[in-house]
Amino acid sequence: MVRQREFDKEQALDEAMELFWKKGYEATSISALTAAMGIQRPSLYAAFGGKEELFEAALRKYLNLHAARIRTKLHANPSVKEAIRAFFEDLVEEGYRETPSKGCFCINTMVELAPHDEKFEVLTREHEMYLAVIFQEAIRKGMKSGEFAGSLDAKALAQTLVVALIGLTVLLKSRPERSFADHSVGMVLSLLQ
Repeated sequence: MVRQREFDKEQALDEAMELFWKKGYEATSISALTAAMGIQRPSLYAAFGGKEELFEAALRKYLNLHAARIRTKLHANPSVKEAIRAFFEDLVEEGYRETPSKGCFCINTMVELAPHDEKFEVLTREHEMYLAVIFQEAIRKGMKSGEFAGSLDAKALAQTLVVALIGLTVLLKSRPERSFADHSVGMVLSLLQ
């Protein structure tokens, strides 16, 4: 008789995601994963495959949560301009509150694995493109409401906001002077005129 798994697979995946997010792929051992997940090696392999498959599953879960969180934040305010402003200001605030800053799991993967692993290059690039679509939807909403000029290039601005998001997230890991981050956000937000 096959023995049933005696752990919550989603909870175990959440624990793996947190550990990978904090330490990265290379620095995370199978032993550390099984300890964090509260499972034995055979259960990890049976449920998720190897370390790379577990990492991919954790990253995919994060990407879905991350995109949903950004979409929610951009729709939280009737004013698109204010929603984008709040999004970037909150990003900075979170970066200085979290010690040390874990940054963004996707961006961490982009830096660690994407340069030499095609699968993770594609996954992170697809997420960048999806975030651009989310920003573009919000910008188009602002154009329809008259908050932004109808001649605004929504696609280019959305892509620029994604670049700003990535750059700011990486920057915040080094905890620069607060004014450095605040002034950078101010310049990004000046594009929303």
